[in-house]
Amino acid sequence: MTTLVPTPLGQARLTRFPESGHRRGALVLGHGAGGGIEAPDLQALAQALPARGIEVTLVEQPWRVAGKRIAPAPKTLDAAWVPVLEHLRADTPLLVGGRSAGARVACRTGPAAGAVGIVALAFPLHPPGKPEKSRAGELTATGLPTLVVQGAADPFGTPVEFPVLPDTHRLAALPAGNHEFAVRKDQSPVLDALADAVVEWIEGLLGAPA
Repeated sequence: MTTLVPTPLGQARLTRFPESGHRRGALVLGHGAGGGIEAPDLQALAQALPARGIEVTLVEQPWRVAGKRIAPAPKTLDAAWVPVLEHLRADTPLLVGGRSAGARVACRTGPAAGAVGIVALAFPLHPPGKPEKSRAGELTATGLPTLVVQGAADPFGTPVEFPVLPDTHRLAALPAGNHEFAVRKDQSPVLDALADAVVEWIEGLLGAPA
């Protein structure tokens, strides 16, 4: 089901994957700066979580809906994201997240949105080749239970590059995968492991389905 939601920056497009059975929560995911909701990791969660009672909503930022190819500044992304969360506010626990730039947006806005947890996929710890320009502060300051899922070959930050995280945070280090969680031909795919890590973490937070 697809819905358009007005924001100060234009319309955002929401694609919802309703839960099956008893609804236990909702996960809202944003895309990165270089792609949309077709990203394999986002699609993997949209397929895996509804069967566990978690509705998944994939959000396309207004710049993507308008057909633009370059993402705006981070604060602009936040301004479009917050109205979407207000539109989706429900009586079940809300989790927010995304991949890459979308993960940064979720970390910056999750607490104010009333989220109970954050799922950060391929968090861009730093620009490629510039580890001195760390964005770790956005991640460590969420104040919420936060799951980071990172590929072993991510040029934006491999799992071993992450600082010690707060007790509220968990880093799921995958054995392979670049920033898009793609692997070499001689490596096993990691998307199933990614989905399993998110399912396990959410069920640890909200409880397993009855």
